[in-house]
Amino acid sequence: MKKVSLILALVMMLTAVYSNMAQAQNGKWSPQAKGAVIGGLGGAAAGAIIHKRNRAVGGVVGGVAGAGVGYAIGKRTDNKRKEAARVAAIERANANRAAEARAERAALARRVDAAEKKAALAQQQQQQQYPVMANGFAANTPMMLTAANGPVAAGYLPNESYGDRNKAYSTSEVRRKSW
Repeated sequence: MKKVSLILALVMMLTAVYSNMAQAQNGKWSPQAKGAVIGGLGGAAAGAIIHKRNRAVGGVVGGVAGAGVGYAIGKRTDNKRKEAARVAAIERANANRAAEARAERAALARRVDAAEKKAALAQQQQQQQYPVMANGFAANTPMMLTAANGPVAAGYLPNESYGDRNKAYSTSEVRRKSW
């Protein structure tokens, strides 16, 4: 009888270990199932060895207790893995948000630099277009206006604010009535 129960226990252990019928859908065992199987087999073996009067009862009791402990250990392992995955996902999301913020700041800096370059270029072109000489005329003014007798002799009054778009005309009465 002892020999039959040991052989039966051995056959059950081998069947449980090498059988994929419990998790046939995807071929993977959950940590809880692995823990329960390993704990059950270890508990059954320990129970059969410890209980000398009736090894079958000892194996069953040990197997149930071992399966319960193995399931609990597997569940704890699975929970740790899930928590680590959750923390990693949060860290990835934070890193992605930080990268997007850096990219937005860089794009804004590029736009500001482009606008500053454009403004500087426009100002430089405006200065090149209207360079003012000491007599108040632009450098590209025709020579007849800068004759020896002065601009008044040529029929024009000098405009010191030439090229300044903020001033339409000077405040002098002569200049206002001259045009």
